[in-house]
Amino acid sequence: MTTNEQVLTGERADILDFLAKHRYFLRHTAEGLTDEQANTRSTVSALTVGGLIKHVTAVERMWTSFAQTGPGQDAPEETEFTPEAIAEWENQFRLTDGETLAGVLAEYEKVAAATDDLVRTLDLDVAYELPAAPWQPPGVFWTVRRVFLHITAETAQHAGHADIIRETIDGQKTMG
Repeated sequence: MTTNEQVLTGERADILDFLAKHRYFLRHTAEGLTDEQANTRSTVSALTVGGLIKHVTAVERMWTSFAQTGPGQDAPEETEFTPEAIAEWENQFRLTDGETLAGVLAEYEKVAAATDDLVRTLDLDVAYELPAAPWQPPGVFWTVRRVFLHITAETAQHAGHADIIRETIDGQKTMG
């Protein structure tokens, strides 16, 4: 072992293991898909395998930023749901022009590696107030630990969505 390596045990090791497991399931749903298949809406939902990977990447990036510094100073108090804002939101769940499955997977790996570094180093007990949102009352604080658990839950939930979409595309299942 080099001096740059560290052995993690306990809670941090558990968080990293749990994240790795659910990231694997999400990535596995995309194995062997073409860009066209990765962007296929195979259910009544607007979700696609490629879009879910893209979305999970964006969510993980946003939450790790929160875990490092708390809510951003430029976070809007309220979001106006204009047609442009809705279109931008919907574009999170599909590959847009110029995007490829390989590209979103590479970005996901980069974000995941950065998150793993933060799991290893951030103080898990630091807490920040969640930003104002229509679904969130003021005065709710989350620890960095809870942020990492939320990222894991988000990844697991969307891995399940991706598995259903993939099975509908070509019968491939993540498990079973």
